[in-house]
Amino acid sequence: MTAQSTTRQSYNGTVRAPEFPPLDWINTDRPLRMADLRGKVVVLDFWTYGCINCQHVIPELKRLEAKYGGELVVIGVHSAKFEHERDADNIRRIVMRYELEHPVANDRDFVVWDSYAVRAWPTLVIVDPAGRIVGQRSGEGIYETFNEIIGSLVAKFDARGQIDRTPLDLKLEGDAQPETGLSFPGKILADAHGRRLFIADSNHNRIVVADLDSYQVQQVTGGPDSGFVDGDLAAARFHHPQGMALSADGRVLYVADTENHAIRAVNLVEGRVETIAGTGRQTRSYPGDGGLGTEVALNSPWDLERLGGDLFVAMAGSHQLWRIDLSGGVIAPWAGSGREGISGGPLVTATLAQPSGLATDGEWIYFADSESSAVRAAGLETGGKVKRIVGTGLFDYGDVDGAGDQVRLQHPLGVAYNPVDGLLYVADTYNCKIKTVDPATRRAQTLLGGTEHGWRDGSEPLFYEPGGLDLAEGKLFVADTNNHAIRVVELATLETSTVVLKDAEGLLAPAKGR
Repeated sequence: MTAQSTTRQSYNGTVRAPEFPPLDWINTDRPLRMADLRGKVVVLDFWTYGCINCQHVIPELKRLEAKYGGELVVIGVHSAKFEHERDADNIRRIVMRYELEHPVANDRDFVVWDSYAVRAWPTLVIVDPAGRIVGQRSGEGIYETFNEIIGSLVAKFDARGQIDRTPLDLKLEGDAQPETGLSFPGKILADAHGRRLFIADSNHNRIVVADLDSYQVQQVTGGPDSGFVDGDLAAARFHHPQGMALSADGRVLYVADTENHAIRAVNLVEGRVETIAGTGRQTRSYPGDGGLGTEVALNSPWDLERLGGDLFVAMAGSHQLWRIDLSGGVIAPWAGSGREGISGGPLVTATLAQPSGLATDGEWIYFADSESSAVRAAGLETGGKVKRIVGTGLFDYGDVDGAGDQVRLQHPLGVAYNPVDGLLYVADTYNCKIKTVDPATRRAQTLLGGTEHGWRDGSEPLFYEPGGLDLAEGKLFVADTNNHAIRVVELATLETSTVVLKDAEGLLAPAKGR
C-alpha cells in the first residue's frame, strides 16, 4: 500500500480523487460522483471479470463492506481485458454471478483507469471522506492492510463530525431477477455407465444428479446457501462448485469446490460428503506446496479429471495443474511453476494462465488455459512436458478458425475429448461458441454458436458463456452458464435442445431456504 502517514494508524490523503466521466453504471439507477460520496471512505476496485486474482479480492471486499456498513462505499471500476467483458449486459450478468452488492462502473475505454494511473488487475485505491486519495495497492490479500487504514480514517473523520453513515440508495441487479431452477451452472458430467447427469449448480451452491435419459432429478447435494460443511447430503454445504469427476466404480463423485478452495468427495451410495483436499481457505503460500490433502490449503480449483488412481486438478488460482494420489490422499503440483504465462517445456518450469477445464486421451492432460485463450496439453509421466495446441499469448485473443498459431479463442473455460473422432471439444466461452480442436493437426473449427450470444435451440443454436462440456453416447452436454441451462447436442445432426429437468419429488425447489 502506498500512503502518506504520520503514525502507523493515521493516514492522510493529499491528492483530490479524479471525478468519474460519463459511464454505464450497474447496481445503481443513477451515475455516481465522487463529490456525492463525501463523508465516506471509498474503495475503488479496478478489475476485469475473468481474472482469478480479481475474483479473489471480492470476498475480502465483502468482509470490509460487512464490517464498515454505511461508513464505506466500494465501487467496482470494471476495466476489461477481453472484448467480451466490455459489454455492459455481460458485466450485469457477472455482477449477479459474483453476488456483488456495490455499484460497478463500466470503464470500457480505460478513462478512469488512466486518471488513477492504474497499471494492473486488480488494483484498489482508497479515498478518504474528504475526497482525497490515500493510496493504492495491486494484487490480492488486501484485507488486513485495508482494515487498518479504513478503521483509522473512520475514527479520524468521525472525531471531526465528518462521517456520513447515510446508506446509498442502490438498485441491485439481482433484486429484479426471477428465481431459476439452475443458477449459473458452471460444469457438467455425463455418466453413460451409471445413466446419470451431474450438474454443478454453481450459484445455488449444490450438485444436482439427474437421470441421463429422462432428466428426472434423483439427488441434490448441498445448497441453498454457501458454506464449508461435511456430512450427509442435506447438511453438506459447498461454495460455488465447478468441475467434477467420478471414481472408477462410480460410487464417489469428486467436486472442485472452487470458492472453498477444496476438493470434496460425495459418496453417492452412503449419502455423505467429506473433504479430501483443502482447508476451506485460500492458501497464502504462493504457488503452494504439496502434502496430505486435508492439510494443504489450495487456490481456486476449477476442474477435475480422474485417470486411474490419480485425480488431476486445474488449479486456476495458482496457474498450475495439481495431482491427488487417491489411494494415499497426497496432493502436489504437477505442471506449472506458478508464474502466469504460456511458455512450454518441462512440467515444473512451464507457465500456465488460469487453467479452468480438463480432459484426457490417456496420453496427455488437455487443459483450457483461459487467460491465454489457449488449449494446451501436459504430459502424464514424471519429467514430461507442456505443449501448446492453439493459443499464442496472454493478450492474443479473438474468434478465428484455422490451424496452428493463426487460431484465436477468447477465454475458453471447458474442454472434452472425444475418442470417436480424436477431437477436443472446446467451450470458447467469451465467443459464446463450441469449437473443435484437432490436437494432432492443431486445426480449430467452429461447431456451434453464432456471432452473438443468445438462447436458441435447433440446427443454428446460440449460447451465452458456456463454461463446461462433457460427451456421452454421441451427445455433447453443455453447461450454458449465463442461460442458467444445460444444453444437449446430437453430434450426428448437430441439433441442439435444452434439458428440461423433471423434479417429481421437489428436490430443486425452493432454491432458497430449503
